[in-house]
Formats: sequence, structure tokens, C-alpha cells
Amino acid sequence: MEIKLTPGLEGQAQEPATQENTAKKYGSGSIEVYATPAMVGLMENAAVNAVDHLLPEGYATVGIHLDVKHLKATPVGMKVTAKALLKEIDGKKLFFTVQAFDEKELVGEGTHTRYIIEVDKFLEKTQGKISR
Repeated sequence: MEIKLTPGLEGQAQEPATQENTAKKYGSGSIEVYATPAMVGLMENAAVNAVDHLLPEGYATVGIHLDVKHLKATPVGMKVTAKALLKEIDGKKLFFTVQAFDEKELVGEGTHTRYIIEVDKFLEKTQGKISR
């Protein structure tokens, strides 16, 4: 497996804050603002967008660690954009800095670690949990 990733790769993901991704809808709070779990998912998606398209066929990344702060609330109706920057590579571990912005300001930031996996082997091992 030859993987050609280098620090400095960037990815982005965007979505609107809607009734479907509020804290109230997720059950992570009772207020109708953009949910922390939605922001975390968007940050992970930005990291995926930075690197997965550069991996050999049959390979992907999975998230294994997050350390994120949700700094400001975003109301329904605004767009949220997440950005990920690949900072370091250690074997199959990829270390990112992540940020999220609404249309006014920085709303979240942190770090995220992903791991490169061979999809078929990963799914086979995961499915093996069912038959044990």
C-alpha cells in the first residue's frame, strides 16, 4: 500500500443549520440551535474530504479521537462551514486541526485523529463481532 499524503492538506464541509440538526433534535440539549454533535460530524467530514480521495482504492479513514470546543451558538438558518488541516502523519494515524465557522464567526475548534483502514478487512472484522 503506497499512500501519498503530506501535512498541509485541507478539506472543507458545509451545511445549513436546520431544525434537523439542532441540539433539541439530537437530544444533546433543549434549545433549537446548531448541535454540537452536528458540528463534530461536519468537522469529521471536512477531514475526510481532505484525504480520503487521495487514498488507494479500497482504503478509507475512520475517526478515532476528537477534542473539540463548541465556542458559540449558531441559529437555525445560518450556514456552518468546517475546515480541517492535516498537521501530522504517524504511520496510519492522521492528525488534524479542525475549525467550524458560521456566517459571522468561529464557532468551534479542536483536534481530530483519523486512522487509515483497508475497508474490506475493517468491515469483515467488524461484522465478526455479530457471530461471536
